[in-house]
Amino acid sequence: MSTQNQIKHYLQFSDFTLEEYEYVIRRAHIIKRKFKNYEIHHPLIDRTLVMVFEKNSTRTRLSFEAGMHQLGGAAIYLNTRDSQLGRGEPVEDAGQVMSRMCDIIMVRTFGQDIIERFAANSRVPVINGLTNEHHPCQVFADIFTFYEHRGAISGKTVAWIGDANNMLYSWLQAAEVFGFHLNVSTPKGYDLDMSLVSTDRFTLFENPSDACAGAHLVNTDVWTSMGYEEENAARLKAFDGWIVDSAKMARATPDALFMHCLPAHRGEEVSADVIDGPQSVVWDEAENRLHIQKALIEYLLLGRIEE
Repeated sequence: MSTQNQIKHYLQFSDFTLEEYEYVIRRAHIIKRKFKNYEIHHPLIDRTLVMVFEKNSTRTRLSFEAGMHQLGGAAIYLNTRDSQLGRGEPVEDAGQVMSRMCDIIMVRTFGQDIIERFAANSRVPVINGLTNEHHPCQVFADIFTFYEHRGAISGKTVAWIGDANNMLYSWLQAAEVFGFHLNVSTPKGYDLDMSLVSTDRFTLFENPSDACAGAHLVNTDVWTSMGYEEENAARLKAFDGWIVDSAKMARATPDALFMHCLPAHRGEEVSADVIDGPQSVVWDEAENRLHIQKALIEYLLLGRIEE
C-alpha cells in the first residue's frame, strides 16, 4: 500500500526533509537488495520517465534509464537535437507539453533557473539530473554509499578538496539537512559564491591538506567541469597542490572513505593509488546512483510505501 503525496519536485538537495531522506534511503536498501537477488520490483508499470539532456552524460542517463525499466516503466531520452528546446521553444512551453505526456521528468541542463521554470510549468514531478549550481542526485547517492559503509553521516566531517562547483553546493545543503560538518578547500579564484550558501556547517581552509585532517570522508571532483573547458590550462595551474593523494588521506581518520563523482583524471585531482586504493568507494558510489534514483522516483510518484 502507498500513501499518495502531492506533486513534489526534486530540484536541489534542500527540497527534502531529513525524514524524507531517511525514508528514501530505507527504500533504496530494499530496492537494491531486490535487484541483487533478481527479485522483480515493478511498482511503475505503464509509467513513463522523460529524460531531457542539454548536457551530455554517461552515469546519469544509464542510471535513470535502466532504473525506470527495472521499476517496470519506460524511459524516453531527449536531447536538444531531438526536441524543440534546441530550436528555441520556451522552457515554460516545454514543461507544459512534456508533462501532459508522461509521469515524471528528469532534466540535465545549465542554469538552475531553467529547471525551476520548467518545474513551475510541469504537471508531474521534475528531478534535477544536474545543473551548473546543483547536483543533488549525486550527493544523495554519495550519502547512501556512506550509510552502507559507515552508518549515519550525522556528526561526521566531510572534506571537499577542489572547485566550488555544483557538487560542493549540494554537499553544503546536505550538511544542513543531515547535521554533519564540511571542511572546504578551494584554490584562490575558485571560491564559494556565498549567495548559494545557506548553512554555517562548514570551515574554509587555505591548505587542502589541513581540510583533510580528521575527516571521515574525503571528496573531490575534476578540476575542469563540463562547460568550463576553455579554462582548462588556467585551472591546471591554479589547482596545483589540490590533488588528493596518500599524504592527504593519511591526515583523515584511519577508516576515512574517498569519493569522486567521476569521470576522474588520475594524476590531476586524485592520485591513482587513492582512487584505486582500499579507501576508495567510487564504484559503489557510481552504482548507487541507480538504486537511490529508483527509490527517489518511486517516492515522487507513489509516496510512502508501507510493506
